Amino acid sequence: MSLVAACRAPVRRAVFSASSRRAEFRPNAYRRFTTNGPPPAPKSNTALYAGIAAFTAAAAGYYLYNSDSDASREAATAVKSAAQAGKAAAKFTPTKEDYQKVYNRIAEVLDDAGDYDDGSFGPVVLRLAWHASGTHDKDLGTGGSNFATMRFEPESLHGANAGLHVARAVMEKIKQEYPWISYGDLWTLGGVAAVQEMAGPKIPWRPGRIDGFASDVTPDGRLPDASQGAQHIRDIFYRMGFNDQDIVALIGAHALGRCHSDRSGYEGPWTFSPTTFTNDFYKLLFDEKWVWKKWNGPKQLQDKKTGSLMMLPTDYVLTQDKSFKKYAKAYADDQDLFFKDFSAAFAKLLELGVPPQQFVTAEPWTMKTLEEQKA
Repeated sequence: MSLVAACRAPVRRAVFSASSRRAEFRPNAYRRFTTNGPPPAPKSNTALYAGIAAFTAAAAGYYLYNSDSDASREAATAVKSAAQAGKAAAKFTPTKEDYQKVYNRIAEVLDDAGDYDDGSFGPVVLRLAWHASGTHDKDLGTGGSNFATMRFEPESLHGANAGLHVARAVMEKIKQEYPWISYGDLWTLGGVAAVQEMAGPKIPWRPGRIDGFASDVTPDGRLPDASQGAQHIRDIFYRMGFNDQDIVALIGAHALGRCHSDRSGYEGPWTFSPTTFTNDFYKLLFDEKWVWKKWNGPKQLQDKKTGSLMMLPTDYVLTQDKSFKKYAKAYADDQDLFFKDFSAAFAKLLELGVPPQQFVTAEPWTMKTLEEQKA
């Protein structure tokens, strides 16, 4: 199949099958996207492919801007794929500087949270990147960050993803400013920005993820269940290709944010500084005395001293399981070690499910923080 046909066929199927449930295109609506008289003959394949991309985007416009359904999002993805093909043919390739601009915009938005939680969107944006990537199954070769399938139901409605509509809405505003970036790249770059801007370690990152379809959504149950024990944690993380050290390091992301009773059912922050990335999560696990909270919600622990902090059953397992405890204690004693291991494990998590040949660079990039760029 030629590149022209490859661009045109999926768009025709996605757009026109979806739009068949709505009114047919009106001739005058179609003409709004055409020029007077026949277009000049293309002088090269580049012009031809670019013209096809523009045509498909215009033809789909009516439907895409009048529907919020999964079908419309699939159509939008198909149109975007054609547009990307046109950009590639025209040798339009975003540079590292372009992605740095997106990073900067994300970083600016993180602190524009007003009264939301602790005044930062950072923790929930980090959770979006984590959950969008943590669905990978290495044996089946499905899930992961490549297709950004949390855009679609039922994955967006999975219990583990409750509350992430907040992060998706925040990132959607940035997507509108930089429409050329894929959702998978945007969400994972958001996770990088969240960690780095909240005083965490540098996270190596590179672009190359593409947008998928509703048919690519992953089944429920691939993300950790906070009410479970050590075996469940291992089952979830081993499925992705992680080991015990990786598991303990990644759970350390609970240094940030808090739980909400109207989302996960649990309530409260893990640390006294939920918008600063530190090793306090591990320190508190070992330094505080933890007791079961007496309330009508699910089983969780609270610190006996203040009663203001919480730990999930899966957090407390890190102090009980011999292998997990070894790494958790090491991270409690050495923040630099935790930062190093978290950086490696989180960078690996963000690339799960992405074929290596899709990445635009062989070696990951290091994005600069806003503070570094001021220096």
